[in-house]
Amino acid sequence: MLSFDVSIPLMVFNNVPDYDVRVCTARPGTVPTVGGPDIVVTDGLDVMEGADTVLAVGSGGEQAPAEVLDALRKAAAGGARIASLCTGAFVLAQAGLLDGCRATTHWGLADDLAARFPSVDVQPGLLFVEDGGIFTSAGAAAAIDLCLHLVRLDYGAAVANTAARLAVVPPVRPGGQAQFIETPLPDDRGTSLAPTRAWALEHLDRPLTLADLARHAGMSVRTLTRRFHAETGLSPLQWLLHRRVDRARELLETTELPMDQVAEQSGLGSADSLRKHLAGRVGLTPTAYRASFTRVRGQAVRGAAMRGRRSGD
Repeated sequence: MLSFDVSIPLMVFNNVPDYDVRVCTARPGTVPTVGGPDIVVTDGLDVMEGADTVLAVGSGGEQAPAEVLDALRKAAAGGARIASLCTGAFVLAQAGLLDGCRATTHWGLADDLAARFPSVDVQPGLLFVEDGGIFTSAGAAAAIDLCLHLVRLDYGAAVANTAARLAVVPPVRPGGQAQFIETPLPDDRGTSLAPTRAWALEHLDRPLTLADLARHAGMSVRTLTRRFHAETGLSPLQWLLHRRVDRARELLETTELPMDQVAEQSGLGSADSLRKHLAGRVGLTPTAYRASFTRVRGQAVRGAAMRGRRSGD
């Protein structure tokens, strides 16, 4: 197994109350890893029984033990949410859980996944994919994005962003974003658009245009568009829309503002526009989203308080 993939769920989920994260293997004991030291796993596959979410970590595409595949099928049949990190998609495919589904994995092994499992609709360019309640992610940082996405599904954007801050990683990127971008690191010459993106986040309540962004960046609209896509994998307006919906979700979770004010402060313009874009992203109306995630956020806060009291006893 890949040591980085094992550490990711522990890093993300342990920053959220009410998650009980367990690492298990078919043969408990010392387990060799790729990219790190051997680890000692004390739990067997029986801990998967009754689990709400089961994640298969990267295996490098190797064949998984039959008992692991059986346990995954049983967990899926029992209603568990199934996910894979990086090449863990190969394990889900071996279990038959990805037949007829869209899925992704590390771009370097996407062709291999498609060749070995032709019944899987491999999407090699995406960060993570959900199909039929099964989630798959690309490698490395995309696995963090998927874990944060699962937190956001459970507890909402505000809790997921808090988990991201505690893990010292950026908030979750949309799953439809490209796995890799042309210039993933800032240019040594100081020409990164990061300052412009930060400025835009501070002014989401304004009707920002391409011309506004280009003016702040000190470049033409054409150059801005090309550079923006190279750095983020998205067009400037796509990126803005994602950030506006994220802001609206946080406002719905953490305030009692009327819908028109949520739309105005997030830059979505009107309550109708808010409803359209939120429903398109999460399948809920603003009212339903607020009712759902205000409740689960309250449960998370209470869980944190209880855990704090236990720690102090």
